[in-house]
Amino acid sequence: MANQLCIVLDFGGQYNQLIARRVRECGVYCEIKKFDTPIDEIKALEPMALIFTGGPNSVYDPRSPHISKEIFELGIPVLGICYGCQLIAYTLGGVVESCTKSEYGKIEISHNGSSVLFKDIPEKSTVWMSHNDFVSRPPQGFEITAVSSDCPGAAFENKEKKLYAVQFHPEVTHSEFGRQLMHNFLYEVCGFSGDWVMDDFIENTVASLRRQIGNKKVILGLSGGVDSSVAAGLLSRAVGKQLTCVFVDHGLMRKDEGDFVEETFTKMFDMNFIRVNAQEHFLGKLRGVTDPEEKRKIIGAEFINVFWDEVRKDTAGGFFAQGTIYPDRIESGKGNKSGEGSAAVIKTHHNTAIPDDMRDNFDGIIEPLADLFKDEVRAVGEKLGIPNELVWRQPFPGPGLGVRIIGEITEEKIHILQEADAVFRDEIAKSGIEDQLKQFFAVLPDVKTVGVMGDHRTYDHLIAIRAITTDDFMTADWARIPYDVLARVSNRLCNEVEHVNRVVYDITSKPPGTVEWE
Repeated sequence: MANQLCIVLDFGGQYNQLIARRVRECGVYCEIKKFDTPIDEIKALEPMALIFTGGPNSVYDPRSPHISKEIFELGIPVLGICYGCQLIAYTLGGVVESCTKSEYGKIEISHNGSSVLFKDIPEKSTVWMSHNDFVSRPPQGFEITAVSSDCPGAAFENKEKKLYAVQFHPEVTHSEFGRQLMHNFLYEVCGFSGDWVMDDFIENTVASLRRQIGNKKVILGLSGGVDSSVAAGLLSRAVGKQLTCVFVDHGLMRKDEGDFVEETFTKMFDMNFIRVNAQEHFLGKLRGVTDPEEKRKIIGAEFINVFWDEVRKDTAGGFFAQGTIYPDRIESGKGNKSGEGSAAVIKTHHNTAIPDDMRDNFDGIIEPLADLFKDEVRAVGEKLGIPNELVWRQPFPGPGLGVRIIGEITEEKIHILQEADAVFRDEIAKSGIEDQLKQFFAVLPDVKTVGVMGDHRTYDHLIAIRAITTDDFMTADWARIPYDVLARVSNRLCNEVEHVNRVVYDITSKPPGTVEWE
């Protein structure tokens, strides 16, 4: 990368990606590396800053992740957060102890005004704490710069060596001046110029793609999701008709969504677009299947089979492209050092491996979004002119409505849920509260209930509706949709959607529930 670099060293903290995103929001390019990345590898990357993440361990447990003192001798500014703060103290001769009173949640801290880290931040502010241990004595040469009522070392630093530590989490939204603190570290301490700009990314990526691809062809699997859509937009701008996008419509998308994807990409971009209508094929494979995990596996496997059967029709070679983004690389373990504590293989369904019989047919794999987070992908999509409906498309499961239909999937159930979901989305859009919700959708449980319509008894489907608010999808709360909006949704669902006679609203938070029902 030509950009100035900040490296986040991951010690197992749940907010590691959030830290990197906050750094990039400040206009600084950032990558996440394992805590045991060799020192020589870090030096070779020439970072201008290092940030140590939090983590669930205790620094005085020998099984916990630790780090060599050598890293503090590189002359690179360091910011330690939570466990990273304690690690700095422990490694350099300070004292870390168990708290007599743990701090969790929103805590008020006070800083003494001496640290550039707290520039333009009020003397007292609210931060997010989450720790059982604390630094009772910082290392020699360090000054305490902030305290809370129960934490005598909420922040400390060695200004001369540019080593900074905070016990709280500035990266989360609950820390009210967290972004300012991150900005101060990056610009006031490290001297970044802020050269991570989306316009530059598009221009540089398009130029790089043209050099890499030359006059060869490119095949991309287009799902209609944000990532593959933006990847298609970048590749189209780079090589035009050399790009072929294969869109497998498994018949489990939302109402009219397949038509919208086809219309968007055939009208907006210079490319070859192939749509494979495969609902009948998928329904045949899913007949009689009720187990949610088995449904997911069948839909995933058949999606790959149908896609590659279509690709095999033209074996002219070239490159295979994917909409892989940076969190996919982290969560699938790519680019991470193997061994204990490595990233688990979580999202293998995001990427399609090239089958053995096709491997020699391609010159390589292209992943134009592999360095971006989701919010950055959306920013690129907006600048490419991709419609908001695609750029700001809500998270949608790979198996589509297949995991929002409980029990066996049939053509009739798909139609009912598509119509119900369309009504729900229409009413939310009309109500003006759509921007307040992170995700909302309808579910078709395998439940029928007694109802009365006119003078007749009915025995028909129940529709569940779900809407959540969240900052990070790791936790979520059910959305407080106004009663009058819920009333209109219920009225329309029962009157307009055939075979629906009852509506319920899911008021379960995550945890204990999950966002999806299956």
